[in-house]
Amino acid sequence: MTRSDILDLMNMVLAKRGRPAITGEAQTVRDANFRSLDFSEVALRIETALGQELAFDAASMRRIETVKDVLDFFGEATKAA
Repeated sequence: MTRSDILDLMNMVLAKRGRPAITGEAQTVRDANFRSLDFSEVALRIETALGQELAFDAASMRRIETVKDVLDFFGEATKAA
């Protein structure tokens, strides 16, 4: 799954909740109004698309501050899947 695919999923989840689209990778998740529930939904959608569970590292999740961090996190998780 590409970064673009993951960003599309993030924006789809935000649109579903009536929130504006992400403006760029440097945007903080707080400014993007991308919450933990949104993160979970994106993870589930990725797992469904891949047909397998993602390998999550809880420590790396705590370091997520920007959209880039989210994309990097899911990029690494999909490589391991």
